[in-house]
Formats: sequence, structure tokens, C-alpha cells
Amino acid sequence: MIQTDFLVIGSGIAGLTYALKLASEFTDKQIIIVTKADESESNTKYAQGGIAFVFQDLEDSFEKHIQDTLIAGDGLCDERIVKMVIEEGPARFEEMISWGASFDKDEGGEYDLGKEGGHSMNRIVHHKDVTGLEVETSLLRQIKNCGNVQMLDHHYVIDLITEHHRKIKSNQSSHQVNCYGAYVLDQKSNKIQRVLAGITMLASGGIGQAYKNTTNPAIATGDGVALAYRAKARIKDMEFVQFHPTALYEVEAERSFLISEAVRGFGAILKTKEGEEFMSKYDDRKDLASRDIVAQAIDSELKKSGHKYVYLDCTHLNMEEFAKHFPNITEKCKSIGIDVSKAMIPVVPAAHYLCGGIEVDKNGRTSINHLYAGGECARTGLHGANRLASNSLLEALVYAHRSFLDVKNVEAGNHADIEIPSWNADGTSDPKEKVLITHSTEELRILMSDYVGIVRSNKRLAMVRKRLDLLYHETEDLYEKTTISPQLCELRNLITVAYLIVKHSRARTENRGGYFNIDYI
Repeated sequence: MIQTDFLVIGSGIAGLTYALKLASEFTDKQIIIVTKADESESNTKYAQGGIAFVFQDLEDSFEKHIQDTLIAGDGLCDERIVKMVIEEGPARFEEMISWGASFDKDEGGEYDLGKEGGHSMNRIVHHKDVTGLEVETSLLRQIKNCGNVQMLDHHYVIDLITEHHRKIKSNQSSHQVNCYGAYVLDQKSNKIQRVLAGITMLASGGIGQAYKNTTNPAIATGDGVALAYRAKARIKDMEFVQFHPTALYEVEAERSFLISEAVRGFGAILKTKEGEEFMSKYDDRKDLASRDIVAQAIDSELKKSGHKYVYLDCTHLNMEEFAKHFPNITEKCKSIGIDVSKAMIPVVPAAHYLCGGIEVDKNGRTSINHLYAGGECARTGLHGANRLASNSLLEALVYAHRSFLDVKNVEAGNHADIEIPSWNADGTSDPKEKVLITHSTEELRILMSDYVGIVRSNKRLAMVRKRLDLLYHETEDLYEKTTISPQLCELRNLITVAYLIVKHSRARTENRGGYFNIDYI
């Protein structure tokens, strides 16, 4: 059994920022960060575009950024939260600079601010086209200098520990659910440990792997949302899965390579395979419309033409400047035989970001005592029905800070009178065939992509719900009889996430933002 003051689940921008602040403030307390892969593997690492901040000395303003966010969210944003996050953003930007993060500047020494879909002004700070990697690297560098932070990489969280698991020595009881830490699988030793913590933070990233085409890495299996749901936390807005309009089309790829929205901000134009631009038919902002509109437009064009992808035309752009701004994209295209100066880039929408998730208040508190959530797994109210480009890293920074400030005034959980049992693996054995897990995972991803993607219908949702019930019972039977593995737990979590997306989709009776059901046209 391991005991710590603070447990952080996830090593992306939200988890690392929160842990770094705790370590600096509470030098006498211990922080454990648990991450299921390498310490740097997170959704943050793959964020290309940048971070949206308002620099008030220019023509931009908080009011303009707030309005852009509200428009993108299609009336479902929490306006108080939008105002709070945007106004607190600049202070968090200065903090990132103090931690060593570097962002591109122009020849005059000013920040080279980009513009992306849905934004009315240039306000995106970026580090070429690998902003997330720069942020992740800077935070990890700072974390390594903290003597009271322990990073447990290749450790997989199986379940949060709540009243469901505990044994109370006293006669006290309460209907309020409390979090006492987590059961964690050490993937190197295959041993499951109890990690008890006064306060736990879920910062486990997204759910992209619930879909066949996704820009998310393999680790994005919705673990945090599923863990919180099983622990009885409130979950909200799961129907709002944002599809990035422009992922590179490749026949065989584990993760769809993202062609940043900033490329369209730079002047690239979406075209059909016949070379005709089409966004003017769907929105006055054309290629710089918000992501939901662009993704739905591409989906419509593909359904009409029967083609598998559309094109992003960059051939008319200044290639010297393009290569300087987007070296990673240029090199990726070159590696598969595409010279962006002469040929258009084949693109297709891919699952990209979850706008809903674990419901939290303005300080990141969930409905469970001593459990916080931040980053993509949290539903803060900022995004509403559709996330405005480059608002996600901003949200993670602001909420990590607010959660840190909040725990300073929270009485941490006390485990003195509580006995937490060891993980019970009685009656389980190693699986004879892992093909059952891989097949079910693939089936789920195909089901979600075909029936619960950009465009949905009540009939498709009902069909998926029936099949999910079968997958759930098959997997739970396997879970009860089989030795725990990350692959089995990920399948279990993906089924939970898929169920929640379908459940929340069936409850929505109107089209808003990223949600589009043909029965409500």
C-alpha cells in the first residue's frame, strides 16, 4: 500500500501544471503522478495549433474572445465560466513563460499570433506546429526539479477507491461519496497496489479511441470519465464529441495525423476532389467557420460525392513561410509523397475532442468529495456544444490553477479510521485468447464511427445501444474471470464512454454545435 498527500492521474498539461503548483506550495507534502504510458505521452503532446490568449495592448479584447467562444458553443456555454477562463488566461500565459515555454515571435520581437476557425482576431500563441510538445516538455522539465513529486509511469488506474470498497471501523455512515485514492496496476510487475491519497485529481485526457478515425493517441480511451462514472460522479454533455475537420487521410494509420486548423488560418482552402471550393455554400466565414460547421460540411460533401476524402489546397501559399510555420506538417506530408507546394493534401474529419465529461464547478471539484478533474476529461461549461479552437490548453491551465488554489482551503481526506481491502483477484486466470479483447475493441470503434459520428439518427442510436448491451455483458463476464490487463480495462472503459455518448445523444432533441441528428432537421 502507498500513501500520499496528493494523487494526480494523468501527465498532460492539466495534471502536470496542478502537480507543479502543489509541489512548490507544499514542500513538506508528497505528490504522486500516475500515467499509464511514458511520462510524456498525452493528448497535450499532440496539440499542434496553440493556446488562445488575449493581448489587450493590441486590437483584441476579452469581450471579443468571450463572444467568439459563446458563438462556437452555440448557446450552451456557461457564460460565467467563459468570462472567468478568458480573463484569467494572460496570467497563466506569463506563468508558462516563467517555466521556460517558448512561443514564436515575429521579426519585431512580438508574439506571432495565429488565427483559427471561429476566432475573429489573431490571438493564438504557438511554437511552430508542435505547441503541445513544447508545453509538455517545459512542464516535465520543471517537475523533474521537484523533490516531492514521484512519477509512476506505466501504471494503470483500474478503479477509484470509494465507499464501495472501504470498510469503516466506526459506526459512522454517510450518503456522500468520498474518494480515497485508487487501485493502480504496475504494468512492469503486474501487481495491483492501493494508492491512498488525501486528494485525487483526474486529468486523464480524452476519449478519441472510441472512434475508428481519431487524432488522439492510443492512450485516449476515456479512462477518467469511466472511472468517475463508476464511482457515481455526475457526467454531463457526453453527446458533444468534436470532430476535427482536417485529419490527414491515410489508409493505414493508428492515429490520424492532424492538419492544424492554423493551416486554414494561414490561407489554405478546402476543395472537392474536382478542385472546387465548397465552404462558401455552408458559412459566410468559409474555411474559417467553427469546427462543427466545417466538419459537417465535409461530411455532407463526402456523402454526396461518395469519395473518401476532400482536399486542403496550400499550393497558392508562400511556401517558405508555410514551411517555417508548419515544419512538422510539411515533413509528414513529404514522408508520404505529398509536396504541399504542388499537390493538395487529402483530409477527412476525425474524432478530436470531448466537450463534455465529468461535471466540475469553477474550481474543478467533482460531485465526489476529495476528487477533482481537469483537462479534457472534465466538463467545465467553457465549451458548450462545440469547442473554440485553441481554448482547450487555456482551459487546462486556468482550471489547474483554480484547483490548486481550492485545495489549499480543503481539509484533505483522513484514512486513519478506514480499512481499504487489497484488490481481490480470486477466481481469475490469464486469458487463453486476447483476440476477444481486440475484436470487441475494433467492433466498438467501427460502431461508433458509423452510427454515432458527425451525423446521427435516432434509429442508428437505438441500434448501437442494443449492440453495446451485448458488448458490455460479454466484457463484464471476461472481466470477472480474467486477470486484469490494461487492454481489458481500456475496452471496459470505452464501452462505458460509448454508452454515455449514446445515452446523452438519445436524450438530446435538438441540433446544437457539434451535435447533428438528421431526425431534428
